[in-house]
Amino acid sequence: MDNNGLLQQLFRSEYNKIVSVLCHRFGIKHIENAEDIVSETFLAASEHWELRGIPENPAAWLFTVAKNKTRNLLKRHSLFEQKLTPEFKAGQPLYEDMVEIDLSEKNISDSQLAMIFVVCDPVNSVDVQVALALNLLCGFDIQEIADAFLSGREVIYKRIQRGKLKLKEAGIKVEPPGKQQIADRKKAVLTTLYLLFSEGYYSASQHVTLRKDFCQEAMRLAYLLVSHERTNGPEVNALLSLMCFHASRFEARTNEQGELILYQDQDESLWDMALVEKGAYFLGQAASGEQLSKYHLEAGIAYWHTQKQDTREKWENILQLYNQLLILEYSPVAALNRTFALGKARGNEEAIAEAEKLGLTDNHFYHTLLGHLYTGMDNDLAIAHFKKALGIARSNNDRQLILKNIKAVTSR
Repeated sequence: MDNNGLLQQLFRSEYNKIVSVLCHRFGIKHIENAEDIVSETFLAASEHWELRGIPENPAAWLFTVAKNKTRNLLKRHSLFEQKLTPEFKAGQPLYEDMVEIDLSEKNISDSQLAMIFVVCDPVNSVDVQVALALNLLCGFDIQEIADAFLSGREVIYKRIQRGKLKLKEAGIKVEPPGKQQIADRKKAVLTTLYLLFSEGYYSASQHVTLRKDFCQEAMRLAYLLVSHERTNGPEVNALLSLMCFHASRFEARTNEQGELILYQDQDESLWDMALVEKGAYFLGQAASGEQLSKYHLEAGIAYWHTQKQDTREKWENILQLYNQLLILEYSPVAALNRTFALGKARGNEEAIAEAEKLGLTDNHFYHTLLGHLYTGMDNDLAIAHFKKALGIARSNNDRQLILKNIKAVTSR
């Protein structure tokens, strides 16, 4: 791997670690200083490695340079002496006490856990929490986030800056979450990770349907939660199980051109069975206690989708899980997916009747579903629905898939 490729990989994996540790050490009000230190560290790596080659342990090199730059900044700027000294033990020498930055594996893990709960503080709205998570916890730059959410760079930049300002104004502490903090913010944390994974699983971007990097970051953060005793619980395990089951089919979901491959057309040999096993393990862990969340039900649905054999038992189980999910937390997407399962379990006529009750006429998935359900029963009506879907769909991948459906029905 060349310098640029390695630096991009390290930026994604190490940026959030160092920022989290520095914020944990000095507080969220100094987040810009932390980000500057890390950015300067990677700039130094780019220049130094180009001249002298890649060091034997690149991550350790970055940690050392970040520590040195922190030390230099502390000594250089009176801001730290004026504002940070009172926050530490009285009478302790400033530099002896403050310069040591703990970048041990345990402190990195604790700092990242603390930052998850800071980023997901309800002082910010959910869309701001997701943007902050992508930027601060996952290392995605402003343009990447803007592209993912079909938004302008300036809009995302302002959203993130406003989010940081609110955290600072609220005086949110960067510290391992206590029992009450976990109880208060758990829902927001899980929602943020769920939305982050969902954006990767079905990206809103015009250019790509699957963002594996978003999904991998969501899974990394979810695994961080199950790895800590205080945050390891049934809901977290259920969410991680759901992610594992979906991620197991990533390699089969798109072709070489990046086009989406429908579930029934996927090559089962490309499914990652090791991830299926992990999903089953975390689903088993999620079964402790009496709590039943939407993540449990969605993980159950995702499990049945890892069983490729098209049996009535499979689709009946999926249908019943969707029934429970809609009672627990209704959503139009879940209602559409339930209708597809109903068609597989009990026939297209019953599914069509249920689908048309939904009346989601401005949703291209609604018309695509009806197009599939009518195929073979009334092909003219099927094509009409596919054409309506084509007129509504926003992404190139969706439009290409709909055109394939029209071609398939036309050639019958």
